[in-house]
Amino acid sequence: MTDVTVKSLAAEIQTPVDRLVQQFADAGIRKSEDDAVSQQEKETLLSHLNREHGQAGSGKLTLQRKTRSTLNIPGTGGKSKSVQIEVRKKRTYVKGDAEAEQQAQAEAEAEAQREAEEKARREAEEQARREAEQKAQREAEEKAKREAADKAKREAAENEKVTNQPTDEMTKATQSDKARREAEAAELKRKAEEEARRKLEENARRVAEEARRLAEEKSAEWEKPDEEDTSDYHVTTSTHARQAEDENDREVEGGRSRTRTTKAARPAKKGNKHSEAKTDREEARAAVRGGKGGKHRKPSSLQQGFNKPAQAVNRDVIIGETITVSELANKMAVKGSLVIKAMMKMGAMATINQVIDQETAQLVAEEMGHKVILRRENELEEAVMDDRDTDAAQESRAPVVTIMGHVDHGKTSLLDYIRSTKVASGEAGGITQHIGAYHVETDNGMITFLDTPGHAAFTAMRARGAQATDIVILVVAADDGVMPQTIEAIQHAKAAKVPVVVAVNKIDKPEADPDRVKNELTQYGIIPEEWGGENMFVNVSAKAGTGIDDLLNAILLQAEVLELTAIREGMASGVVIESFLDKGRGPVATVLVREGTLNKGDIVLCGFEYGRVRAMRDELGREVLAAGPSIPVEILGLSGVPAAGDEATVVRDEKKAREVALYRQGKFREVKLARQQKSKLENMFANMTEGEVSELNIVLKSDVQGSVEAISDSLLKLSTDEVKVKIIGSGVGGITETDATLAAASNAIILGFNVRADASARRVIEAESVDLRYYSVIYNLIDEVKAAMSGMLAPEYKQQIIGLAEVRDVFKSPKFGAIAGCMVTEGNIKRHNPIRVLRDNVVIYEGELESLRRFKDDVNEVRNGMECGIGVKNYNDVRVGDMIEVFEVIEVKRTID
Repeated sequence: MTDVTVKSLAAEIQTPVDRLVQQFADAGIRKSEDDAVSQQEKETLLSHLNREHGQAGSGKLTLQRKTRSTLNIPGTGGKSKSVQIEVRKKRTYVKGDAEAEQQAQAEAEAEAQREAEEKARREAEEQARREAEQKAQREAEEKAKREAADKAKREAAENEKVTNQPTDEMTKATQSDKARREAEAAELKRKAEEEARRKLEENARRVAEEARRLAEEKSAEWEKPDEEDTSDYHVTTSTHARQAEDENDREVEGGRSRTRTTKAARPAKKGNKHSEAKTDREEARAAVRGGKGGKHRKPSSLQQGFNKPAQAVNRDVIIGETITVSELANKMAVKGSLVIKAMMKMGAMATINQVIDQETAQLVAEEMGHKVILRRENELEEAVMDDRDTDAAQESRAPVVTIMGHVDHGKTSLLDYIRSTKVASGEAGGITQHIGAYHVETDNGMITFLDTPGHAAFTAMRARGAQATDIVILVVAADDGVMPQTIEAIQHAKAAKVPVVVAVNKIDKPEADPDRVKNELTQYGIIPEEWGGENMFVNVSAKAGTGIDDLLNAILLQAEVLELTAIREGMASGVVIESFLDKGRGPVATVLVREGTLNKGDIVLCGFEYGRVRAMRDELGREVLAAGPSIPVEILGLSGVPAAGDEATVVRDEKKAREVALYRQGKFREVKLARQQKSKLENMFANMTEGEVSELNIVLKSDVQGSVEAISDSLLKLSTDEVKVKIIGSGVGGITETDATLAAASNAIILGFNVRADASARRVIEAESVDLRYYSVIYNLIDEVKAAMSGMLAPEYKQQIIGLAEVRDVFKSPKFGAIAGCMVTEGNIKRHNPIRVLRDNVVIYEGELESLRRFKDDVNEVRNGMECGIGVKNYNDVRVGDMIEVFEVIEVKRTID
């Protein structure tokens, strides 16, 4: 069995060897680090250590304390009873002297160890220096001996070669060689001594430098001041004492919480000793212990940690296209009243739930010192629209033609003739014109016609910005001329900015006069080509079929001039012509494909609706699998009925299509709420921006054409440099859905003179919040519009002098100061009116008349020729001979002549 040495035992129990040797010495056993240790010696050392620790652990002090108090507890019947409470506390403290002795002993041992290490270091340095000197000396002597031996060998070899030379020469050579050898030996010895001395100095310098560095490090550690004792009660107190005291505290806190529960938030009395908090107990412990720990106690976690910000916090405010005032306030972390106040300073009145636009919100946020990040809420919509395969080459497409005109001018007959002659006879019997669009094949190409009775779809398309029509055919009867609905069709065509081809119908009648039609149309900007204009005129007869081919050729020629092109391959896009809800098939939409190819099974995003195309039919009711540009088809499978004029687009992902559709629905609702106050005549002044000319858009309808002309002329004459009247539409007859849609799209008001709106028009007016007014007297109409325009002008203010008084004497009053005794010379003097004090006809003060008395009575008015006392507010320098001028400010409303 291998013997256990002191060194191995120290490594095993992880104790320094010197400390273990010292412990053996304290136990009465003399050992060195290489001596063996027996089992009996180990037991002797262990018993010695147990005795030492037992003596040190006895230095403890235990204190017990009892406190008694009385607690009032509410009982039944409103009576309270007193309960005696006894709190017992037991605290154990560690003797500080034992700790000090242990610390002093540890410091003494550390000091002894440091001294031993320093002594060993100095001895090692001295030994290293002596060894370096001896080594250098030995090397120099050995080198000198080797050089001397080498020279001796060389001399012996030379002596053998020159044995035949004369003796005297040999003697001289020997002497010279000997002298030279002695000189060389002396030189070598000197060099060896210098080399040894240099190495010795270098080693000594290196050892001294290392010793100085170690000494500095040791001295820095030894002389480092003791850090401030930040230990608290939980460090200096023993584990058992802490556990006992914490358990006692928990019992007290638990009893207090139960008491609070039974008392139901009853406030504690001042004399109750249990109001002492745990923080106070901790401070009491620190005070009992004393020492440095009490000065640097950590703050309690129950203390409020909120501090008022030293400066304003600038935030990044993300603003969408529309936002309410309350949402903007939440993003800036301020109250809504501050945002409303900031908007009022900028001249905008708003409530906390009002929707404001992005620009206004940006100005408010920047005014309040925040950084604004504008966010486009339609990013997903743009991403979906951009993720489409539309890179194919452009190809020519068929024109889309809308036929408009008066209902009695043969529009229906013209459509029927074109349809019956240009469609195969075998299919003629199966034609059911129920989708509102069809296409015909001619010798020169294909033409797509849109049937828009009432022009509702056409106006809705223009209102939504969807230019679905390429060419408009204006049908005018040759025997009837231009009618009001013809003028309305011209207005719609000009608003859509599409070319107009005039078809003069009923040319076969004897009373037909095409030249009269041309003359009448020139008044509305439709000029024939032969007269230098841009509009083509074709004389046709829907009954006899005269000029139909010429009309189709004119359409194709106009289309060729327009150079209509579209992408034939790729994902399709189009516009909704009509839509309705079928009881058996669900939502049905007629879509006119503008570009690409619409296939069965495609995912279509159409306005607020979306879905997969489950079936497609053409104008003949036949099932089709694909439809190219300028082809109208009827599709099934949408989630709801889209609105006429909505754009239909094929997308890749049905999930994203649903998200975009839901976003559009929410956006439409926000925009509708935001524009509720628009188009109102009363709010026209609020809508006018500073430095711009406000326009009052009007849609005018009357019972006769003469009234329309008279009212239009009168309203246009009301225009000024600040407010202009613009009549965007006028006509004869009742207010139709077309008029309401036109007014909603153009942000206009509708004026009806002896006419009323039908049911469909009223629905649009109510849905779009259009302002509608009825009149029966032309003067009332003009006066009301003039009054509304006058309200948009800034008012003027005028000062009118109502009285003049001369100061005859001045009195002193303790209440009002200087009182002027006056004689009213002109007009009347009224109390609380603004006044001016004139001295030598020069205004020296302008203020308010505070006191007006006649004798000792307060009066409100003094007439001409009477005496009175006048007290001027905040002015005492009134002198005899001054004139007091009383005036009032009158608001003069501006009117439009």
